Amino acid sequence: MTLARPLIVALVALLLALPAVAAPVVLRDQTGRTLTLPAPPRRIVSLVPSVTEILYAIGAPDLLAGVTDFCDYPPDARKKPSVGGMINPSLETIVALKPDLVVATTAGNRDETFAQLRRLGLPVYAVNPVRLADVVDLIGRLGALTGREAEAARLTASLTARIDAVKARVASRPRPRVLYVVWPDPLIVPARRALVSELLVLAGADSVTANGGEEYPRYSLEAAIAGAPEVIILASHSTSQSQLGREKWERFTALPAVRSGRVHTVSGDVLHRYGPRIVDGLEELARLVHPEAR
Repeated sequence: MTLARPLIVALVALLLALPAVAAPVVLRDQTGRTLTLPAPPRRIVSLVPSVTEILYAIGAPDLLAGVTDFCDYPPDARKKPSVGGMINPSLETIVALKPDLVVATTAGNRDETFAQLRRLGLPVYAVNPVRLADVVDLIGRLGALTGREAEAARLTASLTARIDAVKARVASRPRPRVLYVVWPDPLIVPARRALVSELLVLAGADSVTANGGEEYPRYSLEAAIAGAPEVIILASHSTSQSQLGREKWERFTALPAVRSGRVHTVSGDVLHRYGPRIVDGLEELARLVHPEAR
């Protein structure tokens, strides 16, 4: 009996000294697909600029092992190892980075890339926000994925409050006809089920292209002019392209938007990426559509 207690104490000490075994992590991505990781991810390769932006915003940049050439916000993201473009990322580079998880998007990465990554045995978490609520949902998911739940909750609460404030400011105001140009040539616009179309509605606008197709279709110049937009908003992708785009539309002097000097330029990076800055974009749209409601 006298030896039993020292033996038990020794066994307990031995067990406490053993490394903890992490429980498997079961995830369901935004496409509904389930994947199981042996432990929470510590090395993430992001093939999605907005995901990279979100991970920085919730305080998890240390988990980013690699990003794409398009992951340029915040500027510090450019210092991360690059795996190349979104369409043709370097599989060799991705494998060399030894990620626990690759985050990709069904909206910007090829199906072939998904298949190749899975053949290589790399777990892939797919994201696919199509509504503003999905953006908020994605922030929460990435917070849970990285152990930054509290930071993600604070960010989503702040974004939600700002969205509600925009809706309140424009709720009782007339809704001007707005033409939003995603790309000038060929002319590409937001239509049904496009996130930008939802942002225009929330900003108090009536999009003249809302019923012009699905998501982001090509659109005829004649149809755009026939909509008689009272405000024209051009997404900028470079300084020179922005200036050329303005000159193109300002030639149509009969358009209400041109007559009243309401041809504006906004940042495509802010409004076309589904990161936290999309609410900055919503607020800017609301100011342009309803300058009187600031």
